[in-house]
Amino acid sequence: MNNNFWEKLKDEGRPILALAPMAGFTDIAFRQICADFGADVTYSEMASSTALFYNQKKLKNNETLKLLQWDKKREGKYVVQLFGATPEHFAVAAKIVSREIKPHGLDINFGCPVGKVIKQGAGAELMRNPKQAREVIKAVLSASSLPLAIKIRAKSGDVTAVEFMKNLSDLPIAALMIHGRSLAEGFNGIPDFSLVKKIRPFFKGVILMNGGIVDLVSAESSLDLSGADGLALARGALARPWLFQEIKEKKIIEYSQGQISNLLYRHAALLVKLKGESALVEWRKQACWYVQGLPGASKLRSLLVRVSTLEELKNILKNYDLND
Repeated sequence: MNNNFWEKLKDEGRPILALAPMAGFTDIAFRQICADFGADVTYSEMASSTALFYNQKKLKNNETLKLLQWDKKREGKYVVQLFGATPEHFAVAAKIVSREIKPHGLDINFGCPVGKVIKQGAGAELMRNPKQAREVIKAVLSASSLPLAIKIRAKSGDVTAVEFMKNLSDLPIAALMIHGRSLAEGFNGIPDFSLVKKIRPFFKGVILMNGGIVDLVSAESSLDLSGADGLALARGALARPWLFQEIKEKKIIEYSQGQISNLLYRHAALLVKLKGESALVEWRKQACWYVQGLPGASKLRSLLVRVSTLEELKNILKNYDLND
């Protein structure tokens, strides 16, 4: 696969750092911020293959495609993640995304635990159906020449990550992101770091460890214990987007209240520039992650979740005297 950027990143000889896909969080603004802090790869929010399938003749002003827009100069390697349950839908979606969005790669979600996704037979529910999952992967591989990655969990139902990957060992999948917890565990418990070694006999591509990586200590521990080729940061990056920089420089970086305040405003201003002030409604939940641990964080969050304009945000931050 000549365009397999995953292997090229691996050949650089250092851990690959990716911003994991998170619905409602990994939008274009946050991806750019994480890329600035050193993320090698950024993932889109989950995009519905079914929505693209049923709107394939109405691509102008298509909401799903709007969600997937990216900045080629500022985001490094960009991967679009698709979810769904039907091979035909995935094939059409892969063609549309490859042609209209032109990302560096595609990804299929087999790990999402959200109820409305599970009810569609998608996400972690699709992982419980290895036969269907295999057909979905084959459909995407046939529809696009972009390198394909997949995201799975340690276990979904009775299907383990090892069994799942053994069933796919003959397919040219470029990268694998493993959330080290089962569907039943959700986001709790200690990730299973032994999975990488167990899966290696059946998968020769890049493997990223995901789950429970919230600071430099947990990042280094995850790499050491798993032997993975890299890490996929999720909630840890929401609270500390500079975690990418910490891992690369192998040192803890303490951000002052003023620096966090400036970053908070920078994120909001970038989002407004890209999407308009109405997008601040989406941004509110992200803002709450930034202020964890700050003096008066609870009261500050209660104000941030009502922000509608940049001017309001500026006044809130000024009144809380968070700037240096």
